[in-house]
Amino acid sequence: MQVPALHQTLKNQKMTNENIRIIEKKLLSDNWYFLYKIIFDQKDKSGNWQRVAREVYDRGHGAVILLYNKEKQTVILTRQFRMPVFINGNSDGMLIEACAGLLDDLNPEECIKKETEEETGFKVSHVQKVMQAYMSPGTVTEILHFFVAEYNENMKKSIGGGLEEDHEHIEVLELHFDRALEMIRTGEIQDGKSIMLLQYAKINAII
Repeated sequence: MQVPALHQTLKNQKMTNENIRIIEKKLLSDNWYFLYKIIFDQKDKSGNWQRVAREVYDRGHGAVILLYNKEKQTVILTRQFRMPVFINGNSDGMLIEACAGLLDDLNPEECIKKETEEETGFKVSHVQKVMQAYMSPGTVTEILHFFVAEYNENMKKSIGGGLEEDHEHIEVLELHFDRALEMIRTGEIQDGKSIMLLQYAKINAII
């Protein structure tokens, strides 16, 4: 589902930075989401205005979750093919990640519960939001909402794997927490959002 166009956000948003003036917004592509060229003036430290242009990708916001089991000392992650990873030096394009998805028309909590059941097969009723972050602020508008939740075998309602109509082929992984942390060191886990959640779990001793 497409997200609201960035020009609507800019139109309705009150700008409070007196050193920035939006001059022009050009839609470059709406083939999947929205790619814009933003032309703006920026005042430097000397008080001079400079004309700047940046490309901005507007794909909406997302949510990600780390499922953990205190008794078993395990976490649930996924493995799936990612085209950007494939064309950037990863020989098979497979990436190990925490379960995640775009919000579309849902709020973050609704979204992550839905994504959790679709991708992992676990139906969770309680999730805890632990932070939110811009993941690539130089180019992408997305804010990612981070969640954690406990799971047990009674919550397993299906094999997961994602939605066929979305061409998702997701493998569900149950890993010992220490093993998952080690996989960050070895480079087996390179996904930023997943590393952040695993380190959050370690720092806050939730497992």
